[in-house]
Amino acid sequence: MNIEAVIERVLQRVRPTEEERAFVEALMKELRTIAEEKINELGLDVKLYFVGSLAKDTYLAGDHDVDLFLAFPLDTPLEELREKGLELGKAIAESLDGYEVAYAEHPYVRARYKGVSVDLVPCYDVKDWRDVKTAVDRSILHTKWVLENLNGRNDEIRLLKRFLKGVNAYGSEIYVRGFSGYLAEILIIKYGSFLEVLEKADFMLRQKVIDPTGWLKKEPEMALKTVKREIEEDRPLVVIDPVDPRRNVAANLSWERYGIFYFKAHQFLENPSEEFFFGKRAEKGDYLSELRRKGTHLVTIMFPKPDLVDDILLPQLERSARGFEKALSGEGFRVLGWDVGHRSGRAFVMLEVDRPEREKVTIKPGPEFFTERGRDFYRKNEKVWIIGKRLYAEKKVKSNVVDVITELLQKNQVSLGKNVREAVKGADILLDYVPKELSEEAYLFLSREKWNIKG
Repeated sequence: MNIEAVIERVLQRVRPTEEERAFVEALMKELRTIAEEKINELGLDVKLYFVGSLAKDTYLAGDHDVDLFLAFPLDTPLEELREKGLELGKAIAESLDGYEVAYAEHPYVRARYKGVSVDLVPCYDVKDWRDVKTAVDRSILHTKWVLENLNGRNDEIRLLKRFLKGVNAYGSEIYVRGFSGYLAEILIIKYGSFLEVLEKADFMLRQKVIDPTGWLKKEPEMALKTVKREIEEDRPLVVIDPVDPRRNVAANLSWERYGIFYFKAHQFLENPSEEFFFGKRAEKGDYLSELRRKGTHLVTIMFPKPDLVDDILLPQLERSARGFEKALSGEGFRVLGWDVGHRSGRAFVMLEVDRPEREKVTIKPGPEFFTERGRDFYRKNEKVWIIGKRLYAEKKVKSNVVDVITELLQKNQVSLGKNVREAVKGADILLDYVPKELSEEAYLFLSREKWNIKG
């Protein structure tokens, strides 16, 4: 199938139907009416802004999450904005189908209405980047800029977003570190079309700096400061925010996710297929067969999932995995890879290690023999000898990797994420076995199919 035919078939699946559009428009109208009533009841001076992909008409079919921003005047004290914003959000949500309070830079309300997620977010009513006081304020400016510059390329953005989702490179969350929706919109506006963006995958990486609104000329000092900072941080791309010269829109984009996009873009242009947009289900396999094939071993550390959102939990699990990797390396085990996540109410850290056992005895180097510490070392160890000026001793150690991990945890010798530390200390530690709900995850990890960019 040629590239145009593939794109047309994909568009039929990702472009919202007229029924969907009517539903979304009616939903937003109802929400505005409810919100305006509550603003009047509470006697607040608040403007309403719909932001995000629904407001820009860049949303994908079936993806109807609503972002309604409650914009307070710039002279409102931050504490008052937080307090009154939460009060207003709750008042609006009381007329919807249930809600919870969520936390970012300040509390906001996450509600449900007619099967759709509705975020009610307090912010400042900013007109310019100099007005920005909190991280969410820019969203109003982002929506305005995209609407002013889109020029009917809505479907091109839909194609790019769906492609990035399909190749697992979409989402700027800290545990994903991929392309944000706003970054995808900027790239389409800058380069003109979905195919142009894919064709520019190599060019963008070499150019490094993308400045869609010319901040380097309009605000050179501020923009150059941003570029310098982000290049020093070794970001794959520096995309100066069209509405704020202080910000790199691609700051959360990792080299790994850009690399996936880089290779998949080339693959799609050479051999177009709908699979790139909707993903291919990884083939199932047996993790025990994979262990036999590789001659390695799997350690799985499992514990009840802490009550944390993924934005907090997953980075904490990753930090813990790196802590285990470092601690086990210091104990003579080689960690060949790790994976983290949660399933069925339990969090896990998986480690692939080179062997299940190590030598039962290690050689322990000591201090110089004629020092006070040397005499202490001599008294404490059973077999002691001298090489040059230094003492050495034989030390019996736990040999099984599970026993070693248990001992490391007891002695607080593993650097763990602070929010999961206590839960990890009480974890179950499994060797070369996982419960049924993790068997597929174990296979995908051990086979590296989870990350294979050639698949």
